[in-house]
Amino acid sequence: VQLQASGGGLVQAGDSVSLSCAASGRTLSSYVMHWFRQAPGKEREFVAAIRWSGGSTYYEDSVKGRFTISRDNAKNTGYLHMDKLKPEDTAVYYCAAGRMLVVGGQGPDYWGQGTLVTVSS
Repeated sequence: VQLQASGGGLVQAGDSVSLSCAASGRTLSSYVMHWFRQAPGKEREFVAAIRWSGGSTYYEDSVKGRFTISRDNAKNTGYLHMDKLKPEDTAVYYCAAGRMLVVGGQGPDYWGQGTLVTVSS
């Protein structure tokens, strides 16, 4: 599975931004797509995940109610829509995919390149 993340950029606090993660190589029908982030000087942390089959979603507490993860089966693409952004959301965001939900350790098996989201105050 190859993953290509896009979106992000420089936004102001309170703004919204959407990230995309296009998958190729195989369909994600039996996978869980994740989003992680890593802020400068901090460890990587889990943000959100979605089971491709069924659409169950999972969120880290600090983003619940602000971030929405979704997927488009036809496009084999996942999305992370982020509302009410805060400066502490500034990080490199990574999409990842695996057969299981994995929020810690080395994470899922397949990773995309990161995309930077910078939230100015």
